[in-house]
Amino acid sequence: MVEIALNKQRLQIRAEAERADMMHRLAGVESTLDTIDRLREHLHWAREQAPRVSLLLVAVLLIRPRASLKLAKRAWIAWMLLRRGGRGLPRWVAPLAAPMLRRVLAGLRRALDRSATTG
Repeated sequence: MVEIALNKQRLQIRAEAERADMMHRLAGVESTLDTIDRLREHLHWAREQAPRVSLLLVAVLLIRPRASLKLAKRAWIAWMLLRRGGRGLPRWVAPLAAPMLRRVLAGLRRALDRSATTG
């Protein structure tokens, strides 16, 4: 009976050590998953606000056509990089597309939030 209790205790200690090791290894993954979740939230918000986003984009296009074309070019490149999923691209290029798209969507969200509070 004592042997079974000692074996159980050893297994519990080993399980705790494995849990701690797993949490340590997953710490880096958690920040990546948080970034992906924020990006998904931004995309979901942009889909919900599609008419407002479109209206804002048309207004910006009319007011600042040159800046709009630069932004459109960057967004198009980011979109194409994301769609390709990195196939045929150097490994360092694909991770650049998501943050770029996230910044564009965050800027659109801030602009729309400002226009909603002032208008």
